[in-house]
Amino acid sequence: MSARPFERVVDEHGPMVLRVCRAVVGPTDAEDAWSETFLSALKAYPELPADANVEAWLVTIAHRKAIDLLRARARRPVPVDALPEEPSRTGRPEDWDGDVWHALAELPDKQRAAVAYHYLAGFPYREVAAITGGTADAARRAAADGIKALRLKDLRATEPGGAESGGAGSGTRAPGAGRRAETEGAPA
Repeated sequence: MSARPFERVVDEHGPMVLRVCRAVVGPTDAEDAWSETFLSALKAYPELPADANVEAWLVTIAHRKAIDLLRARARRPVPVDALPEEPSRTGRPEDWDGDVWHALAELPDKQRAAVAYHYLAGFPYREVAAITGGTADAARRAAADGIKALRLKDLRATEPGGAESGGAGSGTRAPGAGRRAETEGAPA
């Protein structure tokens, strides 16, 4: 049994758990996952050993609750003719990072989890591997691949002719395109 009041645990770890939930399930369901996490944690807290790693314990609960929400969402049918429009992000406090959360949500599950747990929650790769299943090296590789993918998306969105500027090119070109211009005039 831990001597700290549960309210202090929520105050101390709540923002980190919310970041993890947001990274795993997206901004729409993050608060639900956060609430479910702390509701389960409150019930189990009296039995938690005093020397337990509370942060890792909460992230494990958050991971499981987020997976439960994703499974529940997959079971809900959505009529094709009634798809909602993308909500406006104008004037919302999280405008500055909305694209980051969207890009993070598009990563494959392993990469998204590794990035969220290592970079947002601050866990070492060994603990990320314990949460997601796998080795520390696999967690490190997944996180590196995820960060690389996020950087590439950012570069494509901000370069001239990229998606953000609405230009003809999307920041990608065919293999070998532009090679003639690079080699013209070069000594043979």
